[in-house]
Amino acid sequence: MKLTGNTIVVTGGSSGIGKELVERFLALGNKVVTCGRRKERLAQLRARFPDLSVFTCDVSDEAQRKAFAEWVGVSHPAANVLVNNAGVQLVMDFTRPLDLGRVRSEVETNFIAPLHFASLFASILAKKEGAAIVNISSGLAFSPLAFMPVYCATKAAIHSFTLSLRRQMRDLGIMVYEIAPPAVDSELGRERWPKGQSSHGGMPVPEFVAAMLKALEADLPEAAIGQAEGMRAKREGLFEAMNH
Repeated sequence: MKLTGNTIVVTGGSSGIGKELVERFLALGNKVVTCGRRKERLAQLRARFPDLSVFTCDVSDEAQRKAFAEWVGVSHPAANVLVNNAGVQLVMDFTRPLDLGRVRSEVETNFIAPLHFASLFASILAKKEGAAIVNISSGLAFSPLAFMPVYCATKAAIHSFTLSLRRQMRDLGIMVYEIAPPAVDSELGRERWPKGQSSHGGMPVPEFVAAMLKALEADLPEAAIGQAEGMRAKREGLFEAMNH
């Protein structure tokens, strides 16, 4: 994948991996468009990077996804790359009655939104030079953690979906990539950290994004980064050890 001279759309760009991607892509000379739920964070990001285009959008909401895609098609018709990055990570205990609203929110954000965006952006990206869709899955797609079962299941679904999407997008000239992160020190799941804790020992966000961009530049259709590589290789064989 060519990393310069693109118009790149990044979902969930106001924090964590998405924010680092926005900054790196801008530094590489791309036009960058991003969306996020938190309007104030997007405003702060745009104050730092006046060339950045931002759009307030909760990707768990179908109407807002459609509005964002329509706005990109009109305001940024040169868009040729979509990075499906936005996600949430929730703990769920299936031994007790579930709050199905939380389940639906996690599935909508992590799985349905990337699926929907791929279909909405297909006509925008089609036949453009360097056209690509990048889906962010997880090492947990292959070796799940039992206390966050829905999150892991959505990432496994993203892995499977990406294989099919790659085949469907061939005739449109759209490359489809999957990046599987290890545990990364982003805001994902931070509400579970003990008060005052600033890290859970995961890969620093800048280090992960550097490895991700290196994999994309090498044109790897599927890349597991750091510890996620071992999780992909050993898959369910790691389940007992990880959940001991």
